[in-house]
Amino acid sequence: MPLARARSSTFAFFALNGFTLGMWVVHIPEIRDRTGTSTVMLGYLLLLLGGTAFAGMQVGGRLIDHVGSRVVLVVGGLGLSIALIGPAMATSTAGLAVALGVFGAINGVIDVAQNAHAIEVERAYGRPILSAFHAFFSLGGLLSAIIGGSLLALGTDIRLSLGLAGALGIIITLTARRALLAPAVVPLDASTGGGDGDSGRRRAPWSSRVVVLALLAFALLLSEGVAYDWSTVHLHDSLDASTTTAALAFGAFSVTMTLVRLVADRIVARIGAAAYVQRAAIVGAAGLLGAALAPTQVIAIVAWGVFGVGLAGCVPQFFSAAGNIDPAAAGTYLARVTGVGYLGLLAGPAIIGILTHWVPLTTAFAVPIIGCLIAGLLAPSALRKQLV
Repeated sequence: MPLARARSSTFAFFALNGFTLGMWVVHIPEIRDRTGTSTVMLGYLLLLLGGTAFAGMQVGGRLIDHVGSRVVLVVGGLGLSIALIGPAMATSTAGLAVALGVFGAINGVIDVAQNAHAIEVERAYGRPILSAFHAFFSLGGLLSAIIGGSLLALGTDIRLSLGLAGALGIIITLTARRALLAPAVVPLDASTGGGDGDSGRRRAPWSSRVVVLALLAFALLLSEGVAYDWSTVHLHDSLDASTTTAALAFGAFSVTMTLVRLVADRIVARIGAAAYVQRAAIVGAAGLLGAALAPTQVIAIVAWGVFGVGLAGCVPQFFSAAGNIDPAAAGTYLARVTGVGYLGLLAGPAIIGILTHWVPLTTAFAVPIIGCLIAGLLAPSALRKQLV
């Protein structure tokens, strides 16, 4: 069936994106040492990567509205696979900065393109399926940890490792592109002012609905970012866990995120996106509160897993809503919501770090807990068909 093949091909692109990013993350320490980059400078370079990714999302959104998500997704897949070798080839901090700038920009493009295409597939199916695509992104990251870690253990040259990963990405892109949906570019209606220079602003305004969707995506991805960078620190510093045991906190979060994303679409189809996010966000808040108050390491690990259960399927609902506001400007709307959400992912760990100068880490967790509760409270308004 053509639609089923399109779905499978889109799964492949999400997995490719997760795998490519994971291969970069796994090799960060080696790349840092190879280029002689200090830890402080590496932090700035990671901010550069995030900034160019945000810019790439905005450019990608505009391109999608002009040529369709299929073209942008294929070009992005090829570009990201090729750009992966850049950090491995860098021999200086300046060279790494250039490589990461390019890598981040292309990642931003493919991020919005894969979500846009997934929403087109979801629209054709007529039922929620977006969360499952994000599960494959997580699976791609898990695969990169296994393969990348194995290659590092074998002492494989980093240029060979990332070169082979890039070659695999090219093969996957060229194979998967054939089954993607045909470009579906909705022509501008004359009434929207399609012929003048500021038609884009009238056609894709920053309406109240877009703003709410973007802010809620920011709040929940901020919470997700906190789990990425602070879950292991919490167990190690607050509960005196060993580094091995502390790693189980993030492991529990990652596993539950992946598993729930595989089943979240069925729940959304039954109770609706608004009801799902409303309840799941509260579960997420309860999970993080439980972790903050946990008296033992085991309870804390379980609580971080519950936090993953709550967050897993929420953000895809905001992305789906953004992509369906107006098919003629789906790329632009989606880029705005994903872009602002991505800023939350970057900002979350930094905000917590800053707050720990004045309050304990567990107290600083109040920020993502409140963010989850606000997302649950506003979900019915953000996810209804229209918002005045």
